[in-house]
Amino acid sequence: MTAFDEATAITPEGDGCYAIRPDERFAIVSGDGTVGAVNGGVLLATVLRAVLDTSPHPDPVATSAHFLRVPRLDKARVQVTWLKQGRTAATARAALLQDDACVIDTTVTTGTLGDPDGGGLNWTGEPPVLPPVEECTGFADFAGATRRTGYAGHVDLRLDPATSGWLRGQPAGVPEMRGYFQLREERLPDAYLLALAVDALPPVIFGIARAGWSPTVELTWHMRAVPAPGLLRLAARSRHVSGGWFDEESEVWDSAGRLVAQSRQIARVGRGRGGPTGGDPVIADSRVPAQPSGGSGGSSPRASNAKAR
Repeated sequence: MTAFDEATAITPEGDGCYAIRPDERFAIVSGDGTVGAVNGGVLLATVLRAVLDTSPHPDPVATSAHFLRVPRLDKARVQVTWLKQGRTAATARAALLQDDACVIDTTVTTGTLGDPDGGGLNWTGEPPVLPPVEECTGFADFAGATRRTGYAGHVDLRLDPATSGWLRGQPAGVPEMRGYFQLREERLPDAYLLALAVDALPPVIFGIARAGWSPTVELTWHMRAVPAPGLLRLAARSRHVSGGWFDEESEVWDSAGRLVAQSRQIARVGRGRGGPTGGDPVIADSRVPAQPSGGSGGSSPRASNAKAR
């Protein structure tokens, strides 16, 4: 079992309740060694495990998540309530709770994804064009002393050089990100890993200016196919940045050239400046505050700066 599978493990407690614990191994570690919040995609994968445990269908075809609070590294639970279970689709509400406060509120629809080569109407847009993976920029190359700790130590994210200039203080001027993604441990991609991959890239606004913490407020993602083994290709862009908010739409393509996941989110523009400024870059997460806070401020822990995601 990989560290990712251990970190997203659930323990059934009855009546749709599952015990979980955000895992420090997937927390964001800053340049001074401070351990922050757990990556939001890892938490979404945990929620999906709870939903699929009693789902009549195998695939989470649509997931909508509202990030209400920053989770602590402490015991938590997922409460699953089925709204409808049909023959072709089923829908559940799943809430990740700590001390009875909702941290992430999700709605998940499950179904069965058909064989994309099984006939019927079939059309797909063009996949993103990326240089060979060996020519792409690995976040670990910028991570300094924390390059193998926390989240950065478990994911391998290689950015297209055309979208990684912000790491050197030279943003491309366009809110786009592209790259390759996989875990550092050998593991086949599946629905749980796609939940992480759809939000694995740094915020696209880094392509126009380095910014600080940029919390995701709401994210919806669709699983379009079961991924083939191998590296995942990611591409994300924004269509509008204004008034302190930005949108971000992402695609995930598998090694067979198939579109396997799509997502769209709304997020806040980061406050202050982030990203490396020379020397040993801070491995901070652009979508996580330095310390977890209460209240209603939403946040999906997300990658930024110089950490492998």
